[in-house]
Amino acid sequence: MPSVIVHYQEIALKGRNRPWFVERLLANIRAAMAGLDGVKVRALMGRIELQHASHDDWPQVRERLSRLPGIANFLRAAPAACDFDAITETVLGELAGVEANSFRVTARRADKRFPLTSPQIERDLGGRIKAAKGWRVDLEQPALTVRVEVLGDRAFCCLRKEPGAGGLPSGVSGRVACLLSGGIDSPVAAWRMIKRGCRVRFIHFHSYPILSRTSQDKVAEIAALLTRYQLESRLYVVAFGGIQRRVVLAVPPPLRVVVYRRLMLRIAERIARVSGSAALVTGEAVGQVASQTLDNLAVIDAAAALPVLRPLVGMDKDEIIHEARRLRTYEVSIIPDEDCCTLFTPKHPATRATARQVDEAETALPVEALVEDAAANAERHDLRFPPAAARRPA
Repeated sequence: MPSVIVHYQEIALKGRNRPWFVERLLANIRAAMAGLDGVKVRALMGRIELQHASHDDWPQVRERLSRLPGIANFLRAAPAACDFDAITETVLGELAGVEANSFRVTARRADKRFPLTSPQIERDLGGRIKAAKGWRVDLEQPALTVRVEVLGDRAFCCLRKEPGAGGLPSGVSGRVACLLSGGIDSPVAAWRMIKRGCRVRFIHFHSYPILSRTSQDKVAEIAALLTRYQLESRLYVVAFGGIQRRVVLAVPPPLRVVVYRRLMLRIAERIARVSGSAALVTGEAVGQVASQTLDNLAVIDAAAALPVLRPLVGMDKDEIIHEARRLRTYEVSIIPDEDCCTLFTPKHPATRATARQVDEAETALPVEALVEDAAANAERHDLRFPPAAARRPA
């Protein structure tokens, strides 16, 4: 059976808690491979081995592993017996048809019972490859790196290292609730929390039927894309247009954006507590728009009792766009839409709102009733990857 050797990095620093992190990563890999035949996953001496039944499945295996948080890198591997001659034979077999003008050998001997040390494996195997292929050895910038890992009863020979997502396995850091607007920023903020091991719940505010359903359609697609990283997601869709109408009638124009955001945080917090989330997440960055000043962010945060996390707070737009393109959410985010953030927005929003001003403005609103009604009537959508149809019966 074809094998893949999976390496983790940050997990290795977790000391006595490492077995729990590894088990979580093993479970996530198994879940991500659902629907593929003959998949076996096991822990091996600081690594994980994944076996799959067919070479034809490799493109899907590679794509799914590349997205999973907690994986530093992974390598398609040819197994060999723990014998130097067997390793050499396997490596030369893998190199048949491969062209390179230079190479190096990198060996890791995790099982110290193997008679050759890592440097000896590198030197002796490199000599045999040079004799067989005629390639030049280049330890600095080789055209090809041949990797050998000696693990227990088997060795693995690898020619290409694939990058992983890094970070921590999804689910090890608890749950958070992310306000997902459908723009460029909030999906990146959600991804950053997924990468830190959080299970992210998504909350989207819309103004349908005042505006079209485009923002809801976009967010559904973005949530599906992000689910490919954390495997299971929940999306709450909240009607906000009616609340905005109430704010327009009762709140002075400069303060409306701050009041909108405070009401969103209150509603999101209500939903977060029901869903077991320990913090709120937004895609705000300091100074990105007129309302995102430090003064305003402080006043907005005061509306919520849960911590408000802003993973993008110090990033500029080009950095965020670069990450959105890599996540493949950018193309969806830039589809023109009408979202609630643009509805009834004043021409000159306050940039230094004070707590006293906002508290006074909110006295004209039935805040608790608005929050309770919006949270209670939020629509809930559960998402999974791979889709249920692709999963094998339990």
